[in-house]
This record gives sequence, structure tokens and C-alpha cells, in this order.
Amino acid sequence: MIGRLRGNLVEKMPPEVVIEVGGIGYEVQMPMSCFYELPEVGQEAIIYTHFVVREDAQLLYGFNTKSERALFREVIKANGVGPKLGLAILSAMTASQFVYCVEHDDLTTLVKIPGVGKKTAERLIVEMKDRLKGWGEGDLFTAPDAAAASNHLPVAKQANAEDEAVSALVALGYKAPQAAKVVSQVAQPEMSSEAMIREALRSMV
Repeated sequence: MIGRLRGNLVEKMPPEVVIEVGGIGYEVQMPMSCFYELPEVGQEAIIYTHFVVREDAQLLYGFNTKSERALFREVIKANGVGPKLGLAILSAMTASQFVYCVEHDDLTTLVKIPGVGKKTAERLIVEMKDRLKGWGEGDLFTAPDAAAASNHLPVAKQANAEDEAVSALVALGYKAPQAAKVVSQVAQPEMSSEAMIREALRSMV
């Protein structure tokens, strides 16, 4: 079991990062809500991981804190919710929003997440209500709004940033045409791909 990685952040391609530990580069998929809080490429990062072994792959999912990882593990315990869908859920909304949806039976918001149909949303609400009691009032997944406006790119790289944003949304389960349309609507001059993804996700939930 790989539970924690501490090393040099060598690549950021949302929603995946590569962190080098002892000369080995680990590919880690992270919810975008955690991705926003990562340091810049070349700096040291500490990532708490959830290791998934399948017949065809070994996958690492990463989080900035143990609490974030614990919530992810609770979410994927729900019937019909695997790690990929858990990643999409915790990318599309903050922890407090998810808790609110569960506590207030908000099917309408949950079904906007790719891969979450009405039946899955209903199961999430039924199965998560007891598990989410006692999580507290803090929002585990919200980064400061300033992060959305930071890391601006030169204008010459704007198209690449939009492409990266679209690719990330597709990786999270959104259809390519929908992702491209939303990114084009939220994109602003010199906006980073991470900021575009944040705004696109906010507009779709």
C-alpha cells in the first residue's frame, strides 16, 4: 500500500500530476479541488494517496490532506461509485457542497455530475447520510479564490491552456463538445488552465 508521497512535483497535467520520489516518477490523479492547492512544478509536494489495484492497472489517487482522502474513501464505498466517479464528484463540487446535497436530498445538483444518474444520486444520498455525520463545518476542498486568478499564462499560450482545460474535463467524464463549449465561455485573457477548469466546473454544477 502506498499511503503518502513526498517529493519533487515534476509535471502537472490536470487532473494528473507526476511526483518524483527517490528517482521514481509516480503518476497520481487528483480531484481538481485538491489540484488547485498544489505548489508550482519544481517544488516539493506531499500527497496522501489511495492505491487502487485492478486487473489491468495500478492507480494512485492523491489528496493534500488525510481528511480529503478519508472523504474520498467514504464516497467510493457507495454502491456503484468507483474511484473514477469519486474523482469526478469531488472535482465538480466542494466538500461542503457535497455534504449539503446529501443532507438536503439535492438530486438535481448531483445528477449534473458526469456519470451520476438519478439512481446513483439516490444511492449516494441514502448511503452517505450517516457516514457524513460529524465531518464538521470546515470546507475541506475549497482553495482561496485568489488561486483561480493566479498562475496567469502569457497570451501566446492561451490556446494551449484552453486545450488542457478541455482535456481535463473530458478526463473527469464530461463530453468533449460540452467541455469545449463551457471552457470557451469562461476563458479570459491570460487565464491559466487550472482557473478555466475551476470556473467551468462551477458553471456546470
